Amino acid sequence: MEGNHFEERYRNGDTPWDHGMVDFNLVEAIAAHGIRTGRALDIGCGTGDNAIWLAQQGFDVTACDLSETAIGKAREKAAQAGVECRFWVGDFLALDLPVCSFSFVFDRGCLHCMPDAGWREGFAAKVAELLEADGWWLSLAGNADEPKREVGPPQLTATALVSLVEPLFEVVSLASGRFGSDQETPPRAWIALLRKRAVAAGRP
Repeated sequence: MEGNHFEERYRNGDTPWDHGMVDFNLVEAIAAHGIRTGRALDIGCGTGDNAIWLAQQGFDVTACDLSETAIGKAREKAAQAGVECRFWVGDFLALDLPVCSFSFVFDRGCLHCMPDAGWREGFAAKVAELLEADGWWLSLAGNADEPKREVGPPQLTATALVSLVEPLFEVVSLASGRFGSDQETPPRAWIALLRKRAVAAGRP
């Protein structure tokens, strides 16, 4: 993965995805589906706003990001907020975390950054490995129904997103919306709420 690329962008402040606020899609999903507090993992946590919010709700939070600069800021924010989160610097796919150790996983624009379908399937498999039985995964991904922006997230079609997660996850909800943002017109997103299957479904 392009760790140096993200580190450089955080150092230079070139982070249009970082808005200093919890993403409302996370707040709404937790409330609407009655997701209970437990051990949560925030993948690609950036400067920590979503991880901190989860900790404030009572989740036991682990969060990771490729950028050391982002994690440094996240630790500062958590200390200022008076909450505890375990922040890791590193590639999620390479982190040595115990299997079945989380009840909830959140990624805001991490899955869609995988370079190809094979990487994305590997990402989904790693999430499934780390989730407890019936664990939840909320993934926000760029939506290919919107014309490509000059500055904006990578995009996936609904078909591509569902096909890569469906063998391992039940698609509880897939909605077209927008990323939480302070932009006047935030990028469109897929808000995918997924639940780990007890037995992986076979591909047709």
